[in-house]
Amino acid sequence: MRSAVSRTVALLGLAAGWCAAGDGAAWNAILSSVNLTPDTGAPVILPAESGAMTPDEVALRLTRGYYVILEGQSKAAESLGFHAGPKRVTVRSLVDRHDPGVQVVWERAVEVPVFQAPPEATVYAHERWTGAPLVVGMRRNTGAVLWIATDPGPGGRERFPYLLQALRDLGLEPPLTSKRLWVFLDTSYRMRVDPDYMAKLWRRNGIAALHIAAWHYFEGSEQRDAYLRRLIGACHRNAILVYAWLELPHVSERFWELHPEWREKTALGTDAHLDWRKLMNLRNPDCARAVRQGVEDLLRRFDWDGVNLAELYFESLEGHANPSRFTPMNSDVRKEFREKAGFDPADLFRAESERHWPKNAAGLRRFLDYRVELAERIEREWMAEIGRMRKEFPYLDLVLTHVDNLLDEETRDRIGADARRLLPLLETQDFTFLVEDPATAWNMGPERYPKLAAAYAPLVKKPGRLAIDINVVERYQDVYPARQQTGVELMRELHLAAQAFPRVALYFESSLRKTDWPLAGAAAAAVKALRREERRTVVDLAASGGVKWHGPAKVDGTPWPVVSQGTVWLPAGEHVVEPGDSDPAVRLLDLNAELKSARVEGATLELAYESATRALAMLNRTPKKLEVDGREVEPKIWAFDDGWVLVLPPGQHVVTVITDSGV
Repeated sequence: MRSAVSRTVALLGLAAGWCAAGDGAAWNAILSSVNLTPDTGAPVILPAESGAMTPDEVALRLTRGYYVILEGQSKAAESLGFHAGPKRVTVRSLVDRHDPGVQVVWERAVEVPVFQAPPEATVYAHERWTGAPLVVGMRRNTGAVLWIATDPGPGGRERFPYLLQALRDLGLEPPLTSKRLWVFLDTSYRMRVDPDYMAKLWRRNGIAALHIAAWHYFEGSEQRDAYLRRLIGACHRNAILVYAWLELPHVSERFWELHPEWREKTALGTDAHLDWRKLMNLRNPDCARAVRQGVEDLLRRFDWDGVNLAELYFESLEGHANPSRFTPMNSDVRKEFREKAGFDPADLFRAESERHWPKNAAGLRRFLDYRVELAERIEREWMAEIGRMRKEFPYLDLVLTHVDNLLDEETRDRIGADARRLLPLLETQDFTFLVEDPATAWNMGPERYPKLAAAYAPLVKKPGRLAIDINVVERYQDVYPARQQTGVELMRELHLAAQAFPRVALYFESSLRKTDWPLAGAAAAAVKALRREERRTVVDLAASGGVKWHGPAKVDGTPWPVVSQGTVWLPAGEHVVEPGDSDPAVRLLDLNAELKSARVEGATLELAYESATRALAMLNRTPKKLEVDGREVEPKIWAFDDGWVLVLPPGQHVVTVITDSGV
């Protein structure tokens, strides 16, 4: 263990390296993505400092537990066994052992010497065709070395996606974590996995809620329904909430097959089977009635915690420029618009009218505006429908996933989506507005999320009910170094999004790379400040989160009961964490809600929390008596392998739990 003196020296040395010119901005972007900043006490020496060190200085730092990062050729690198040979290689593509299947391509090629790496080192990445080492790591004494053949690029994400994974392999762990991520799950990708195993893994990786593709279960099926009930049960036992993710006007494959008469039409008069979605005509009264009845049955058949009404607007991304994908053009919409405007909107797309297109500009504008108004009407109608179901299930949360059109104004005309028309509902209705990142912005880089949050801030009085949806998918634009966000780029996106929005959702569970999941919770931790002071940690959290900690803990001077898996879980705000004398007999192992406060006395645990849906509290002892806001209620308990899950009501409450202390 390092002494207080060596810790102070470490922080001073780290600060100097961190702020050095040249590499400071890039490496700060990389490391701060998982909250490895100078104040956290992360013992990292950056290239601007390490490259100028003598071999003796490097050796001293390694004996003191530092992670020394080196770039290219230097005396320090040579002293550790990194020797530049006479050959040179032009690097444009590389292979990284963390995920060899990812095609990593640099926008601009770089010529570097071919280095010889120490025989005991691990080559994490090499040039695709020659095998020349590009990212190499090794443990040395109590520290570690990470060497890269050239700098990581001006933003830190342009060349080596998996630098954070390499540092983690070498033993450098982020100081903070969180369990607040939402993720979309299409179960067709996960039908062969064990729900209990996956639920534990999801929670460990920071997932608070799954938004499950509910259209697969729209019609009852004994086998499919049994699987979904197993999955929901496994999630609840691991304090994961489960939302019914609806993609109306796509209802289900079976619904499409059974009702060709209700299918949506494109501007060319064809059935609207667009990408994977098969769209139905919700303006047809009979179709709408059947869909409502089906959704009501779906919500009653399973133990959902909430509903996500996603993308209730129209195709296509290209707007009216692509009539083969442009909707809605069903007979009911055409009739309604004709009664309002005096002409059939299909006339705008007839071949004989193309030469008169400039004369139809006013008519097109009128239909595009009508389309926006219609989308809002449909969204309000379905929000009201879920509102009726919430009377039957008062704990159901409601999420409206809505594509952004503030940064890209053309989105309004392309798909009929206008966030400004719906945001005022946040003042009077209880739901979360989940902003979907539009495809046209996927190449704009992680820095777009603070800009997006700033655009929404003046339009909402309840910013706590805003959330951001990050699409982690292959992008159609020319992007580098990978077609899909991964590694440093993804962690940077998660970090900046979590700092800007109260909630972050990821689309979708199966698209994230396996190597990225262990860092996701750390990247999503919303922190204002964190610093190490000898044996204690001072942290200021923007939202509840966890500080990595070993052993018993006191928080703000009192014994703290919310500790599990080497992490102290804290409410938002500033707190001081320091060593405690012993673990409390009663501990809150997990809480899927916003923790406000906690205290323990003997066999009694008191906690305050806030949750949009029912809250799930995992305890290490059997709850015997429960009081909510001073009134005794019958506790609802689910057992799990190592303890118990206590189901608590939605809203803001103070609960007192008297347990079997095991004494």
